[in-house]
Amino acid sequence: MSAKKSFVLRIDEETYKALEKWSADEFRSVNGQIEWLIDKALKEAGRKKNSSAKPAKPRE
Repeated sequence: MSAKKSFVLRIDEETYKALEKWSADEFRSVNGQIEWLIDKALKEAGRKKNSSAKPAKPRE
């Protein structure tokens, strides 16, 4: 298992409440939901090693 880096994340209350609801809907913790979102975004952007996802198209 790889080590995890701890850091503080400051977000507005409305965003946190939305994340809290979304994570509960998917039976994850808020922290787990944030990790999942970051992992998904990195894969879609082609920035995570061993990624099979196609890089996102550049915005015009």
